[in-house]
Amino acid sequence: MRSVPPVARAYVLLAVGAALVCAAPAFTPATSWPAVALLACVYAGCEQVGRCRILGRRAPKGMGTFFPVLLAGAFLLPPAAAALVALPGALLARVEQRPAGLRRTWRAAQLALALWASARVFGALGGPEAVSTPRFPYALVPAAAAVLAFCAALTVLDCGILATAERAPVRRAWPGLFLRSLGPVAVHGLAGLVMAVLWASTYGPVASLLVLLPMYISCWVFAQYQRERAAHQATIRALVQAVDIKDGYTRGHSERVGQASMMIARELGMDDERVEVLRFAGILHDVGKLGVPTRLLRKDGPLTPEEREVIQLHPEYGHEMVRGIGFLGEARAAILHHHERLDGSGYPYGLAGPQIPEYARVVAVADAFDAMTSTRTYSRARPVPVALAELERCAGSQFDPVMVDALVRVLRREGWHPVVTADETAPVPAPRTEGVPVPGAASR
Repeated sequence: MRSVPPVARAYVLLAVGAALVCAAPAFTPATSWPAVALLACVYAGCEQVGRCRILGRRAPKGMGTFFPVLLAGAFLLPPAAAALVALPGALLARVEQRPAGLRRTWRAAQLALALWASARVFGALGGPEAVSTPRFPYALVPAAAAVLAFCAALTVLDCGILATAERAPVRRAWPGLFLRSLGPVAVHGLAGLVMAVLWASTYGPVASLLVLLPMYISCWVFAQYQRERAAHQATIRALVQAVDIKDGYTRGHSERVGQASMMIARELGMDDERVEVLRFAGILHDVGKLGVPTRLLRKDGPLTPEEREVIQLHPEYGHEMVRGIGFLGEARAAILHHHERLDGSGYPYGLAGPQIPEYARVVAVADAFDAMTSTRTYSRARPVPVALAELERCAGSQFDPVMVDALVRVLRREGWHPVVTADETAPVPAPRTEGVPVPGAASR
């Protein structure tokens, strides 16, 4: 949404109009304005937590959105009044990308509509009576339905903005959006239900706000995890940039291998955590070239057998460099073994067949594919169909047929749209290969 298309702006305005229509019935004397104001102020305060300084440091990103307060509003208030709870906090929230005003407006409308839908479902299933009585465990039924409605509304609205602003395929986007939001919102929904029960009990609203303390701590812990994850990403970027500077051949190559590895992993049905680790493996597979003398990487003439042996040490160098980086997990094995061959003639250890780690077999296919489809100073890029045919020809001897088939399927369905291309970089000296036997697919 950095440069927002007119159709996306129209979509945001439509969402704002729908939110206003849903909230309009609340503007009557019958609305419990003290409850609306208190919940709205608490939520707005939670949104501002990220701007505060704690012990001299800025609070981590990701601590601002407190769904328990919003869902407590859906459980305690009529739908129209519940839609108002999110407005002050969303409109005052920190936005780091432009256009900030449009993003705040969109978030306010999205949350208002999701809360309205959630409160409608909760009320239709007798939720308010179950909370005020209280009727436990029956109260969990309308609360669970309200959480599902909240997640579904957020997903539908997010899919709309993705389709209009980024032209993303909605059919593929919505399952991931829904499942990613369901877990956190379900946990926050339980906290919101506890808040609502305490609010309606003799303990009153002040006691219900105590629920936010453990939620704040859990959000703080999660934000620390996010900060650590960002540090991991920065570490990987620094390593890749160092390799790019040393060997111009790999400039952009690492990112593309990471992208192709992710596509193979998703096609194989791996979970998100494994897909992410495979992306790390693809990006860092050549990091060991930092230990190879630059004069060999950029040598103009043919390599001697001794020089080739030195270059073929780069998987072991890379493994040594990342061995102490715990978050890489199985990616370390891929860095070490991505030049092994299924027939046992690869390096560094001559592993064969299932002895080669799964991640290494994925990266090997992605590596060779990018080498064939990238323009270099010494050869032109091959068309994607030609490169895939070459991979299929070498499946079973050099590459794992399962990984090759996965890449072929996903590329025929989605196409190949690399994030970085060699054409965007300055010309570099022609590189030397290390004996990868696929013609035109040499990857150092």
